[in-house]
Amino acid sequence: MLTEASAAASITERTAALIDEVVRPNAAAMARGEGIRPDALVRAAGERGLAGLLLPTRYGGAGATHVEFAAFVEAVARVCASSAVILDVHLSVGSEPLLLFGSESQLQRHLPRIASGEATAAFALTEPGSGSDAAALSSHADADDEGYRLTGTKAFITNCGAAGVYLVTARTGPGVRGVSAFIVDAESPGVQCGEPLHKMGLAGSWTGELVLDGVRVRTEDRLGREGMGFRVAMAALDSGRVGISAQAVGLAQGCLDDIVRASRAGERGTDDALLADLEARTSAARLLTAHAARLADLHEPMTTAASIAKLYASDTCVAAAIAAVDLCAPDSVRDDHPAAIRLRDAKASQIYEGTNQVQRMVIARALLRA
Repeated sequence: MLTEASAAASITERTAALIDEVVRPNAAAMARGEGIRPDALVRAAGERGLAGLLLPTRYGGAGATHVEFAAFVEAVARVCASSAVILDVHLSVGSEPLLLFGSESQLQRHLPRIASGEATAAFALTEPGSGSDAAALSSHADADDEGYRLTGTKAFITNCGAAGVYLVTARTGPGVRGVSAFIVDAESPGVQCGEPLHKMGLAGSWTGELVLDGVRVRTEDRLGREGMGFRVAMAALDSGRVGISAQAVGLAQGCLDDIVRASRAGERGTDDALLADLEARTSAARLLTAHAARLADLHEPMTTAASIAKLYASDTCVAAAIAAVDLCAPDSVRDDHPAAIRLRDAKASQIYEGTNQVQRMVIARALLRA
């Protein structure tokens, strides 16, 4: 529940409080795969009025802009990328599709719980046999007199096992137009979550397999019309790429912090040219992310802008992480060194929310269609 002190503070002040009181004290443990649970982190954000950042105030949200959302994710990622991706998924792909495509009844039923932090949100699109090709999913929703039964397996789902509500895509017919989206309560019979994966990076973020074994879903829990699922997924990914771009900017800024800190302490010599290039690239990535976020706020087409931001910001954060390990060596060979942690965390930003190879396809096709 939002505290009285948090309600009176600005989003920037609330963000700083969350980072100082929750994110930073847990950052080292999160990097080891320990620390605060994802749902506890979301509740902590809810206590500070941040768990419904993009949701309207009438549903208990903060009514913030996408520009403010991007600044929030960047600030958290600068300190802890695991915490940033947990919150990003909850705030964007886990809840925005509900806002965009949900009925008023669905909004009233789910958004207040998400905005308060009572329920953590997750987005279940990827499957063992369909990653970049989202339309190739095989999970299916079989219609009957009472609604649907969902059967299939989702893979690499962020917040899996901690979420209270999952937005799930499943096949109701052939082809792209045969994909539908559903709202699935985590307590529904037949919902099973595997153990969190042991990953190279982002160890504090729970990523796992979601198994749907004949899960009963009512017709009123379908999100949008039957056959709209691919459209729901693509809209979710556009917004999600703004969040991942912001996470990548925060990681890159954290790497710059590491390099500058080591140089000022006289521990290492400074490569002025490399440091300047990293600052320029990080600043450019921040501006590209803000541009995509503004387009989202203006309800203008943003697919290409989001892909450009995601491509450039994630490539920048990986380059910055490699440079930080180089310039902070030999201390950075320790697995608990901040630069080493950021290097492990950075790579994922080039993969999820659409690989960078896919982003290049999106950008090139937009140019050829123009």
